[in-house]
Amino acid sequence: MRVLVGGGTGFIGTALSQLLNARGHEVTLVSRQPGPGRITWDELAASGLPSCDAAVNLAGENILNPLRRWNETFQKEVLRSRLETTQLLAKAITKAPQPPKAWVLVTGVAYYQPSLTAEYDEDSPGGDFDFFSNLVTKWEAAARLPGDSTRQVVVRSGVVLGRGGGAIGRMLLPFRLGLGGPIGSGHQFFPWIHIGDLAGILTHALEANHVHGVLNGVAPSSATNAEFAQALGAALGHRAFIPVPSTIVQAVFGRERAIMLLEGQKVIPRRTLATGYQYSFPELGAALKEIVA
Repeated sequence: MRVLVGGGTGFIGTALSQLLNARGHEVTLVSRQPGPGRITWDELAASGLPSCDAAVNLAGENILNPLRRWNETFQKEVLRSRLETTQLLAKAITKAPQPPKAWVLVTGVAYYQPSLTAEYDEDSPGGDFDFFSNLVTKWEAAARLPGDSTRQVVVRSGVVLGRGGGAIGRMLLPFRLGLGGPIGSGHQFFPWIHIGDLAGILTHALEANHVHGVLNGVAPSSATNAEFAQALGAALGHRAFIPVPSTIVQAVFGRERAIMLLEGQKVIPRRTLATGYQYSFPELGAALKEIVA
């Protein structure tokens, strides 16, 4: 297949492109900068959708960038980078003389309300209680296409774990120094997925004609933040017992954004498993050992 990947130059996009290429597909990236095998967002807006069999959007400003203050300007950027790219691709698909067969959007499990007791699957309610859940609702709405000539899939991703980027990239140093530990109470759920499985679910969604609607992009075994810290410490051969106080997390990220780290939700990939996707890294311990090896 010829697959168009919006925001494909980042951590997830790189892993997805490698997997698609390995499976014999041809990938074109949509990015801010021109280059070989790429088109820019401006070119997409001006010239419409290049001929392709499937499209994916991964674009979006990194919400947990500690170098950016959580103020109105950055919030607008976070919203705009997701909504505008998604609307642009959705509009281009709608106008294409030969629309692609599949259209896949990656959003997040922030759709579901943080809870120490609730368990969420793809049919659970959410999307209406804070900045992040409302963002997911608007984002998914921006992707909706009229009619059914294109198969539409939304993957709500958990925290993506992988070598050389994502959440682990920022955590490794303190953990390697034996200074890592749970964040806040540590009791909050930590919905995670290995980068190989997120790329795998996206590829499965693109290739399998029976897949449509919402899939939760999380591993089938859930863990709390304390269990994650313990497993990462074990993978590195260190104990991980120095907790990061919630006040520090709030000081670095701002109170609203800190919720993403201090609170979590137990998310089950019920529909993902039902579509026949087989996980390469269903267990946290094995996933982390592969990443830090």
